[in-house]
Amino acid sequence: MEIADSVLDLIGNTPLVRLRQVGADIECPVVVKYEVFNPGGSSKDRPALFMVNAAEKEGLLKPGGTIIEPTSGNTGVGLAIVAAQRGYKTKFVVTDKVGKEKVDLLRAYGSEVVVCPVAVAPEDPSSYYSTAERLVKETPNAFRPNQYANQFNPQSHYETTGPEIWRQTDGTVTHFVAGAGTGGTISGAGRYLKEQNPDIKVIAGDPDQSLYSGGSGRPYLVEGVGEDFWPTTYDPSVVDQVIPVTDQQSFLTARMVSEQEGLLIGGSCGTAVYAALEVAKGLTKDDLVVVLTPDSGRGYLSTVFDDEWMAGFGFLRAEGAVVADVLAAKEGDIPPLVYARPTDSVREVVNLMHSHDVSQLPVAKNEMPLAAAEVMGSIDELRIMESAFGETSVLDRSVEEVMSPRLPTIGIGEPVEMAVHLLDLAPAILVLDGGRPRTVLARADVLSFLSLDTANA
Repeated sequence: MEIADSVLDLIGNTPLVRLRQVGADIECPVVVKYEVFNPGGSSKDRPALFMVNAAEKEGLLKPGGTIIEPTSGNTGVGLAIVAAQRGYKTKFVVTDKVGKEKVDLLRAYGSEVVVCPVAVAPEDPSSYYSTAERLVKETPNAFRPNQYANQFNPQSHYETTGPEIWRQTDGTVTHFVAGAGTGGTISGAGRYLKEQNPDIKVIAGDPDQSLYSGGSGRPYLVEGVGEDFWPTTYDPSVVDQVIPVTDQQSFLTARMVSEQEGLLIGGSCGTAVYAALEVAKGLTKDDLVVVLTPDSGRGYLSTVFDDEWMAGFGFLRAEGAVVADVLAAKEGDIPPLVYARPTDSVREVVNLMHSHDVSQLPVAKNEMPLAAAEVMGSIDELRIMESAFGETSVLDRSVEEVMSPRLPTIGIGEPVEMAVHLLDLAPAILVLDGGRPRTVLARADVLSFLSLDTANA
C-alpha cells in the first residue's frame, strides 16, 4: 500500500516544471523547482525537520517543549507541522509586513503568533529578532531553532534539494537560481551542485535594498527573502552572482507566472524567477536554468494578488489620467522627497518648509529611500502657526511631540479622480511609487494639471 507513515514523510521530492509561456522567447530552458508540493507549502519544511531532529538528538528540545522562532511565515509553518507530530507547542514572531493569510495560517496550526514592527533595527527591543530572544528567556523548556545560524538549515538542502535537482536534470543543470534569505537554500543546494560539477553557476535573486545586493537592508516589501544582517547560514563562497530585483519586478513577475503558467507563486518566488529569466537571456539551448520557487501565492492574496493593494503602493497603473501624469506636468524634474525627522525641532522644520516653498511635510525616520511603514506622521504650517500663536515655546519642541497623523497615501498609477477625493479631505497626499514614498502632492499641483488638461482639450 502507498500510505505515508506521517505528513513528515511527504517532505521533499518536489517536481521540476518548465516555464513554457514566460520564457517562450528565451532560447535557454528555464525550469522551476516547485516547492509548493511540500506539505507545508514551502521549501522551509526541509530545514524545519532537520533542525528539530538535530535538537532532539542533542537534547536541546525535550518532551512538552515550546519551539520559538522569528519567521516570515513559512519556517513557522514547517516547524508547526513537525511540532504537531512530535507533541511540541509553537510560538512564532513575525513582522507587520507579513500578510494576514500567513498569520492566520500559523494560528490554524495551533501556534501563538506575536506581530512586531518591521521598520526597526534588528537590535531594537521591539524587533522580531529581539522579541524572539525575550520570549525564549521567558518561556520554560523553550527551544529556538535560529534558522539564521543553525547549520542544519543549509545541510537540509545539501542532503535533499541539491541531490533532487541533480537527479531530476540527469546532471545537465548549468545554472541554479534561488533567493537568499537565511541563505540556507542557496548555500546548501548550491554547494552540493558545485561538488557534482564545479562549472555550475549559482545565482541569488535578491531585493535591491538587501545587504546581499549591497544595500542597507531596507526598505523593501517582498517577504521572506533578503536580509539586513549577515546570517552565518549564508555561504558567500558558493554564490557566483547576486542579481538585485525591485519589489515591482518581483510582484509583477509573480503575477505573470501565476496568470500565464498556472503556477501560483509568491512574491519572493517572483524575485527568483525574474533573476532566472535575466540569467537565461544570455544563455543557449544547451544550458539549463533551474530556479527554486519557495512557496505558494496563496499567502499573498491580500497583497501581491490584490489589485487595490498593488495600486495603492504604486505598482499598477489605471487607465486614463493618473497621478504620474500630474507629476509629469510639474515644471522640471520631481525633486527628492523632503521630509522632517521626528527628532528635528519645529523651528528647524519651519525653515525647511520655507526653503522648499511647501506648507506640509511627512515625518519619517531613517534615510532615503524610505519605506511607507517608516512614515510616522506629518507636520503642517497652519497647525504650527496656530500652536505657536498661543505658545511660542512650541517652536523649540521636537517634531515628534507636535506632529499630526500621517498624510493620506496614493499610488503613482492611481486615477487623478482619487487624488481629488483625497485632497478634499486633506491638504496634501503622499505619493507612493514602487512601494516607496516619492513626493508630496498638494491641491495646487492637481489644480494646475486640471487647468492644463482642460486648456489642451
